[in-house]
Amino acid sequence: MAESLDAWVIVVGAGPAGLLLTQLLAQKGVPVVLVEKSDKLDEQPRATHYAAPAMAELLRAGVVEEMGQAGFHPHTICWRLLDGTKLTGLDHSLTEGDEDQMVCLPLNKLGQILYNKVKQQPNATILFNHEVINSAQDEDSASITVSTPTGERNLRARYIVGCDGANSKIRRMLFGDWEFPGKTWDVQVVATNVYYDFYKYGYEDANFIIDPVHWYMASRISTDGMWRVSYGEQVGLTKDDLLANRDEKFRTMLPGHPEPDQYRITNFSPYKVHQRLAKSMRVGRFILAADAAHLCNPFGGLGLTGGIVDVGGLFDCLVGIYENKAQDSILDKYDQIRREKYEQFINPISSSNIVRMHDKDPKTIMQRDEFFQAIDKVKDDPEAKKEFLNGINVIKHDFTQYYKDSSNVGEEKSPKPEKPVSVSAVAAGSVAE
Repeated sequence: MAESLDAWVIVVGAGPAGLLLTQLLAQKGVPVVLVEKSDKLDEQPRATHYAAPAMAELLRAGVVEEMGQAGFHPHTICWRLLDGTKLTGLDHSLTEGDEDQMVCLPLNKLGQILYNKVKQQPNATILFNHEVINSAQDEDSASITVSTPTGERNLRARYIVGCDGANSKIRRMLFGDWEFPGKTWDVQVVATNVYYDFYKYGYEDANFIIDPVHWYMASRISTDGMWRVSYGEQVGLTKDDLLANRDEKFRTMLPGHPEPDQYRITNFSPYKVHQRLAKSMRVGRFILAADAAHLCNPFGGLGLTGGIVDVGGLFDCLVGIYENKAQDSILDKYDQIRREKYEQFINPISSSNIVRMHDKDPKTIMQRDEFFQAIDKVKDDPEAKKEFLNGINVIKHDFTQYYKDSSNVGEEKSPKPEKPVSVSAVAAGSVAE
């Protein structure tokens, strides 16, 4: 028999998704245990931009003020040719003052803010050095066996949520090591953090450079002048190969064609790029969220924002069950709708973002690209531009509409129809990594 903990939910993975879910649940009085295989939080900066749908969930967690103090609000995002010629852009300063205005903050800093919040919650327990090695479930509960420095331990809860990232142990236990449908792009991305003055050359807060060979993104990510430069390389190169190529790549790509002594690199991370969606985001009492459930390329920030929106929706579902406002079947709605949002918006938009960046004829792309044409249509109308930017909110979904109708206990409310929105409008609000 698994050990019985005073926990209604176990969350696996102390990345920002797991910490956010733990914080949201605990502040609503739900007993929650967060387990993490490492001995500390991940210190890699990783993704940086949180679009409006993500900010709405972070607002509920009570961390937006601290995010604003540690980060900043990016303004113009644009697309350029390799020679620096600006093609088009979007001014996010139109959302200035909105409570869900986009914030730029490296992911590790958000993780620390959330961790500090979770530690203050009496209903939350964080267990580091707890690596999941087995799992089980029955009609009433789910359990995991974890390896710890003092031996194995069994933990049990009503529900267990895998927020344990792209290599999720929970997902692999549910479906097998190689069952993660989708594809791997035939490119390699190298993410670097670099100190270099892009503003000197007229660049904006975030810049997508379109070129068939030397495509990249340059986006300011800190208040002290650090920029994220993520660029494409051919598949098959080793890390040593990529390091050997780096200085020439920077000399060719960056404005001013700098020599190595003219910039300072603090992080260099090559990685493969995937578009994948788990077969299901719910198997009985096990549920998946964020990167454990789906992946997309980083150009557009939809992986980060979509994952945070997953967490917010799942929180509403779990709280509804805990407070007897919703039936267990609401988790099937979560699975269905979050997968639909990925398939209808996140996957196609993020895919078009990366394909656009290595277009074969960048000089004619303004005449061919529907997204750029949509930007052009609203460029002189501030209200239309703001509505365009807010199109990304379609990836959200109100799961509280499936709570039981208080006048008809046991019956679910009729779902509210969602307002149609164009794919281009969704892309407009998500164009920073």
